[in-house]
Amino acid sequence: MSTQPPTVSDEPVLKLLNVESAYGPIKAIRGVSLQVRRGEIATVLGSNGAGKTTILKTISGIIDPRRGSVEFKGQDITARDPAHIVQSGLVHVPEGREVFPLLSVRDNLLMGAYTRRDRDGVARDVEMVFGYFPILRERAAQDAGLLSGGQQQMLAISRALMADPDLILLDEPSLGLSPKLTKEIFEIVVRINRERGTTLLLVEQNANMALNAADYGYVLENGRIVMEDTCARLREKEDIKEFYLGMKDAGVRGERRWKKKKNWR
Repeated sequence: MSTQPPTVSDEPVLKLLNVESAYGPIKAIRGVSLQVRRGEIATVLGSNGAGKTTILKTISGIIDPRRGSVEFKGQDITARDPAHIVQSGLVHVPEGREVFPLLSVRDNLLMGAYTRRDRDGVARDVEMVFGYFPILRERAAQDAGLLSGGQQQMLAISRALMADPDLILLDEPSLGLSPKLTKEIFEIVVRINRERGTTLLLVEQNANMALNAADYGYVLENGRIVMEDTCARLREKEDIKEFYLGMKDAGVRGERRWKKKKNWR
């Protein structure tokens, strides 16, 4: 993951301001404010149930926020229809991948490009994603439901790339994958950002992988942002080392608190 990063603009491509979303009477996120700059990988860390997925669903229009605003490329997209949000250049790779199981790998990719009219560009991008994930070329005619979990994750990311997006929301890409496959997926995510300049907002429980891949990070607890900084600095903070990275140099007391934190997940 040492490839040189693209130039990151000071211009935020995405801004959330005091966003609150709920499931019925249960508040899932509370006054969340964050921004993602064009060209960077940003990450939201947090334990299971902290509200990470809710943030992405609110951005992409799946959930309407009760309060606050979501701005994308300078335009207010708060509670807009998800189809409009996709057409504006924001694509969501959901938790659990959700490929179309009865369609072929190639047809799944073409579904990702359904908003485009540039046939030559679509054909080039099919070759581009096959370059990132050669196994998809081998399985191009196979039904997506017959792929392994790791291959389905590769397909879900590739389908998002086929939309030629300005921003990809990537939800728990390591879910259910082996450490080897997780490492491979994250390496490709970083390559996509470094080589194509694609902006990504990543939510992930594997804090070590996320902090090594991303440029800037937010820590979410009980629906609130409690910490933010560059990922390089977050990796050095004792709270992050203790609760999210499981490092033992915080002492016996810290190790006990880390074990307690893991039981919350």
